[in-house]
Amino acid sequence: MRTILSGTANEVVIDTEGPVVIIGESINPTRRIKLASALRENDFSPVLELALTQIRSGADILDVNVGFPGVDDEKLLPEVVKVIQDNFDIPLCIDSPNPAAIEAALKAAKGKCLINSVNGNEASLNSLLPVASEYGAAIIALCIDETGISDDPVKRKSIAAAIIERAVRAGIKPEDIIVDPVAMAVSAEPRACLVTLDTIRLIRSDMGHNITMGSSNISFGLPGRESLNSAFLTLAVYCGLTCPIANPEKITSAARATDLILGRDDYAVRFVEYFQNRT
Repeated sequence: MRTILSGTANEVVIDTEGPVVIIGESINPTRRIKLASALRENDFSPVLELALTQIRSGADILDVNVGFPGVDDEKLLPEVVKVIQDNFDIPLCIDSPNPAAIEAALKAAKGKCLINSVNGNEASLNSLLPVASEYGAAIIALCIDETGISDDPVKRKSIAAAIIERAVRAGIKPEDIIVDPVAMAVSAEPRACLVTLDTIRLIRSDMGHNITMGSSNISFGLPGRESLNSAFLTLAVYCGLTCPIANPEKITSAARATDLILGRDDYAVRFVEYFQNRT
């Protein structure tokens, strides 16, 4: 299955049989005090710096989140989207818990965006599916519903299936639905990674959709996070993960290596190019 997103002119293809596509996570003021402070002052230079750094580090798509206490994200999110797209031709993943802010950002955006995210709660389905359909956006189907986060991979898959069914009924194409199986911190739940990997396998084998997740979530609160994240990323890609949301400065080398090992990089062209460009 192929999900195609676009910026002003540049297209990015996320393919269940293709190489890893990286969604850069860094434009997010959570735990970034300087970014939050700059956004309060309508100073977008840190946003552009983060965009450039991520693109140079291997990001194919940029997640854009401006949420912090007191912000008017319905006003700020479209402004940030416009600033980014005025400077970079790259597809965007619009990230907000506020459906009105997402709609405002989609109105301002060029190309075809991705919405992060729609979950199985009725409020989310009713508010975001019509918006995605109206603006031709793809969506991330997050495997959470009114019962919360299940520790059963079959239940998570059933939530994804329910979201997909509703989305298709709302006029969204199946290929425009990317599933997020939910990655949780392994420090809090020893089987968290195994449950996520089993969910990825089920979605890949039974549903065939592209799969994303916040891949660094699993290492939260632990030392050696890059080692943990790289190991988990490799296993997840092998199971069917296609477009992780992560910091490209931290994961691109592991993604390129995994693609090469899995036969998705003929003659190691992308692998060699990545490391040559780092020097």
